[in-house]
Amino acid sequence: MTRVVSPQKITRKFLAADFTLSSWESVLPYFEKLSETKINSLEDLIEFCQNRSELESYLSENFAWRYIKMSCDNQNEAHQQSYQQFVNEIMPNASVFEDAWNNKVMQSPFAAELPQEGYSIMLRGLKKSIEIFREENIPLFTELQNLQTQYGAATGGLMVEIDGVEKTLQQANAYLESNDREKRKEVYEKVSGARLAIQEKLDDLFDQLIGKRHQVALNAGFANYRDYAFASLGRFDYTPADCFEFHSAVAKTVVPMINRQAEKRKSVLGVTALKPWDKAVDVLGREPLKPFETGEELLNKTIEVFDQMDPFLGNCLKEMVKLDRFDLDSRKGKNPGGYNYPLEESGFPFIFMNAAGQVRDMVTLLHEGGHAVHSILTKDLALNAFRNFPSEVAELASMSMELITMDYWDTYFADPQAAKRAKIKHLEDILDTLPWVATIDAFQHWIYENPSHSPAERAQAWNRIYGQFSDRITDWSAHEDVKTKLWQKQLHLFEVPFYYIEYAIAQLGALAVWRNYCQNPTQALDKYLNALSLGYTKPIKEIYATAGIEFNFSQAYIQELMDFLAQKIQQLEES
Repeated sequence: MTRVVSPQKITRKFLAADFTLSSWESVLPYFEKLSETKINSLEDLIEFCQNRSELESYLSENFAWRYIKMSCDNQNEAHQQSYQQFVNEIMPNASVFEDAWNNKVMQSPFAAELPQEGYSIMLRGLKKSIEIFREENIPLFTELQNLQTQYGAATGGLMVEIDGVEKTLQQANAYLESNDREKRKEVYEKVSGARLAIQEKLDDLFDQLIGKRHQVALNAGFANYRDYAFASLGRFDYTPADCFEFHSAVAKTVVPMINRQAEKRKSVLGVTALKPWDKAVDVLGREPLKPFETGEELLNKTIEVFDQMDPFLGNCLKEMVKLDRFDLDSRKGKNPGGYNYPLEESGFPFIFMNAAGQVRDMVTLLHEGGHAVHSILTKDLALNAFRNFPSEVAELASMSMELITMDYWDTYFADPQAAKRAKIKHLEDILDTLPWVATIDAFQHWIYENPSHSPAERAQAWNRIYGQFSDRITDWSAHEDVKTKLWQKQLHLFEVPFYYIEYAIAQLGALAVWRNYCQNPTQALDKYLNALSLGYTKPIKEIYATAGIEFNFSQAYIQELMDFLAQKIQQLEES
């Protein structure tokens, strides 16, 4: 099937073509007009949903640009104020209308006549939103949104000096691949020291977030925020009990593998104790891999990789280049991490990251590129509800892209042996990903089941949970304080609570997509893109089935995929 990237085209039927949001008062007439709409037929109901989608897509993109500008330059007061204006003024006022609109749709006698394709999923979500909506939570959401931005501001400004040059933490972490063990230790301790210097500030911020989230849950009639989060995230396909099953399965199937991996690393390095700064260096003493020098080079090589796989994929990124939708290099005053931010009205997303020349950065752009392709494949679906797919599907798009591009990684390296090293490193990193996701997810369950805990109790719980899923070989002596605060590195805990188990579910799905790709690349790629093109018009299990894989995270399935992964690592090592 030949796919074509249609150019950006914004067509408005409900909003004025020249409308620009300046204040709540400027957009209020559209909210009132929509609320006053009479629904006397199925056609009226569909038009109402389309007009609502247009308005919400505009507002979503307007908010997105404010967030993007703030995260690209978090020291800019104008960007901060612009973001806060939306959070404090637009969001709270819009929330009241949204619940009324949900009820308007659900109470319409024509709702039962809506087409099954897509609308059944939308109606399921609207029903759940109505169930959990409480007007008294609106100011709490505003407070939470403002608090969450403090994490990026606190961590994005952290810098360390290395060899007389100031570096961001992302840039400094590249030194952990150095063959000079003393240099690695020096850099690790400087980076850790910078993080520990703000540990109390982050503990206090987290306490505030937990308290307000727990109150949101109580207001909505839930016993704890975990149960509220499952409802608000629309987790119709699995339960907390399934998450606990996943935790147990990872402890039994993956942790023994990372123990063997760590023991092997310790032996080959010839060290008496494997320290935290020994985890990224090449065990054979080869120089660190350097897949690119600048963000521009990284982007050009990634476009080439996508082109080789399928011209449609390359064209997705080329169109984004035309629209200036990338900010890739790490620098001071930039938020940590990386993301693909969908832009719902224009359809072409924005990719943000902190590239510092490492293989991890290369994989990050491939990952975010998968998200971007997903956004572009679904940009022309009729409603924003169809385009707002759940994270279990979104992360399948990105994590699969990391793996199915591996045949083309020679593009990043002049030496084929370097490409092979990069592949082995990435596959070994996947082994580390699943236990880390289990750790963060189990930690969140404990946090919100015990919302009145103290920072000391939280530290104790973290160390216990971390011990269940980390290798038994790494020696943390003299750095126990660093280990105790490792959770503070995970921005999801602060900014998007309970959004993390999705990475593991999708990672398993991605391994299955890759396994299919290894057997029949053309067929597997087509099924993968067909699945992504569905957006959220089908249940998650049907989307996974369209991709030719299972929605499954049982112990037996995880073991099956881990055996496949171990086989692939062995084949690369022996080639």
